[in-house]
Amino acid sequence: MSHDDLDLDREPTRAEIDAMPGPVLLEFGASWCGYCRAAAPEIAAALRQFPDVRHIKIEDGPGRPLGRSFMVKLWPTLVFLRDGEVVAQVARPEGDEIRQGFEAVVAEPGGQTANP
Repeated sequence: MSHDDLDLDREPTRAEIDAMPGPVLLEFGASWCGYCRAAAPEIAAALRQFPDVRHIKIEDGPGRPLGRSFMVKLWPTLVFLRDGEVVAQVARPEGDEIRQGFEAVVAEPGGQTANP
């Protein structure tokens, strides 16, 4: 498991995730998952475009509590949160779904996007 912006040597708890301020992307997947590998370049590109989004990559598997708390069934599953609240969630993203998730999580409450 790797955490891009989280200094933990373990999977964070749901309470820790719910308490995180600002925009957060949880990326659930597995290192051997072909769908995860295929989506990785697009996720990386979006992260460069939206640097204010905290990215936490979770190595998921059967019975893992954090993934189950978000009802993860397919990989990758991207969960976009703002101040601990789910703004968008997508499994096996296609087309513009990754960008749309980033735009949703950085949008100001009035609907304006804070980052290009």
